[in-house]
Amino acid sequence: MTPRIIVTGADLAQQALGLLGGYEVIYAGKTPTEDDLVALAKQYDPVAIIVRYGKVGAAVMDAAPSLKVISKHGSGTDTIDKVAAKARGIEVVAAVGANAAAVAEQALALLLACAKSVVALDARMHAGHWDKATHKSLELGGRTVGLVGLGAIGLRFAMMADALGMRVIGFDPFAKNLPAYVRSVDLDTVWREADAISLHCPLTEENRGLLNAATLAKCKRGVIVVNTARGGLIDEAALLDAVRAGQVMAAGLDSFAVEPMTAGHPFQGEPNFILSPHIGGVTSDAYVNMGVGAAQNLLAVVAKAPAPV
Repeated sequence: MTPRIIVTGADLAQQALGLLGGYEVIYAGKTPTEDDLVALAKQYDPVAIIVRYGKVGAAVMDAAPSLKVISKHGSGTDTIDKVAAKARGIEVVAAVGANAAAVAEQALALLLACAKSVVALDARMHAGHWDKATHKSLELGGRTVGLVGLGAIGLRFAMMADALGMRVIGFDPFAKNLPAYVRSVDLDTVWREADAISLHCPLTEENRGLLNAATLAKCKRGVIVVNTARGGLIDEAALLDAVRAGQVMAAGLDSFAVEPMTAGHPFQGEPNFILSPHIGGVTSDAYVNMGVGAAQNLLAVVAKAPAPV
């Protein structure tokens, strides 16, 4: 029987499919639920799952007795129950760095949009206004950006911020051999010194709600907040209060506590929030890179797995 792979999405790059020629690939669709994935796992008993959308927990794993590897189509594995996977001898791998350029560019775009009032000025221009005499933007050169997370994405963003003439500081207890233009500091220093803060770390139970009322109060008044990582890193109610009070000048967000965002979310309609629907890593180039990385990673795991008895 041809071994099978479930993709928790509706498609996969042709370059990735080319690598998986010896497998039958089953697509779960654009928005698979846990029940959908359990049913597919029971029906097809895959040897591997490539995770694009949705969550893969213990129930899905238990429905697939042949499952050897869960491969993330991207770098963040918080949608995979890694404790359950380890207990079942299932390896979890990620295409680390495959979308680094895409996400870092989105973070820079959000930072610039906040600093330069791009969205508000565009709306005013389309409405027939000319605000040259009354508007002043923020110049980023010479100001300090504080990064939380100095992995592939954080360092890519740091390089671009340095090119803008910004002073770059960052916190990451696991980062080593940082470039000379990044100064490693503790979190309190990030809060105290940064004119803009950009989040680039994975979400864990330890850092959930990292930006909250207490930490935002430690920041410079008028700080810019950018998040292209995971929405759970921010206490959204506290951020809304901080923006309304002027403690945070503007927030550029690509990730949210609950996704997709639904109508009536408190951020909607707020003038100092620049929002995008978690598309930082969604580019044609990253789509290929993540698909190929996910395919290569799972093939490497399957190749070293013991043959079935």
